[in-house]
Amino acid sequence: MQSKLIIAAFSALALAVVGVALSAGPEPGPASSSITARAGLKTDTSKASIPLSAIESGGPPKDGIPAIDAPRFVSVKAATSWVAPREPVVLVEVGGVARGYPLQILTWHEIVNDTIAGTPVAVTFCPLCYAVTAFDRRVGGQETTFGVSGLLRHSDMLMYDRATESLWQQLIGEAVVGARTGTKLKTLPAQIVAFEQLAAAYPNAKILSRETGHSRRYGTNPYVGYDDIDRPFLFRGTPDGRLPAMSKVIAVSVGSDHVAYPHAITRKVGVIHDTVGGQPIVVLHAGSTRSALDTRKLSDGKALGTTGVFVPEVAGKRVTLRVSKTAGQFTDAETGSTWTSLGRATAGPHKGQQLRRVPLGDYYAFAWLAFRPDSRVYTLPAAPARP
Repeated sequence: MQSKLIIAAFSALALAVVGVALSAGPEPGPASSSITARAGLKTDTSKASIPLSAIESGGPPKDGIPAIDAPRFVSVKAATSWVAPREPVVLVEVGGVARGYPLQILTWHEIVNDTIAGTPVAVTFCPLCYAVTAFDRRVGGQETTFGVSGLLRHSDMLMYDRATESLWQQLIGEAVVGARTGTKLKTLPAQIVAFEQLAAAYPNAKILSRETGHSRRYGTNPYVGYDDIDRPFLFRGTPDGRLPAMSKVIAVSVGSDHVAYPHAITRKVGVIHDTVGGQPIVVLHAGSTRSALDTRKLSDGKALGTTGVFVPEVAGKRVTLRVSKTAGQFTDAETGSTWTSLGRATAGPHKGQQLRRVPLGDYYAFAWLAFRPDSRVYTLPAAPARP
């Protein structure tokens, strides 16, 4: 029953996005050797790091889900008329310039090609994996833009670059088919936060406008109930049995070391100090940021909270964070300063300090573990034995 509902949802999405029936693109399902050609791509399939049979069609053809290539922005104040306080927004800060990308827009477009403080950036969202990632758009020193291919692998979007039409795995930022196979994009920190959090921390930030050049039902969720299905759509593998497939994890990679922190743990404890790839980190989870893939009206979604990963140091000195008595805040043991889940101190001796962000993912577990099967799954330390 759930599968039929999801297929119906995708058919409706295809009609809304492409303006034609789902069959306008390749049929959803396993690929053949001509999968890229049938999707309208000119990818060099003689070069690939994955079997082409692993690629699925999601339904819409190339650019059927249109990336935003000339983004417009509005002020935080202007955005308050259509972005709810606890609605999820992607925060990206480059060179001291902060921008917010509401998931109510990204859900319909999946890629925004932007430039922040002189850095060419792609901000991306794959709803099927709840995967937000941001990348530097330069490849080999040359700037490019990305589009939505309409193809999937392990239920995750395959982007294509407009220079060579190589296919890139969105969740890990690596080219897997085409002339650029094996090339990796530089990942930039991107954090899903509540709009009210962004507005408080960055009142002068610019927010992606609904004036996208396309007519979409922004503010509504085309994947109603997707959070609660048992098995991800168009995922043909066997989900990793260590975690429920559709449970959420905070995913962190430092070098070749990968870790998944289950929401079931992070929501309970609020703060985790750990070391990944030799780098001390702190994982934070607090607040009531809404899910983008729960209810029809996106702002009514269930509370997932805001997650963040940071290097716990100020001026080279360690800070040890713990949950504050004030809901949604943290204090450090060294100075008693107050911190938010955005990694910013708002009171105390460290007021105004920003912890260095560590790129993170806030994904469905099946997706992260499909691409990082060697990932460690964090568990709470065993309680000391009673004498």
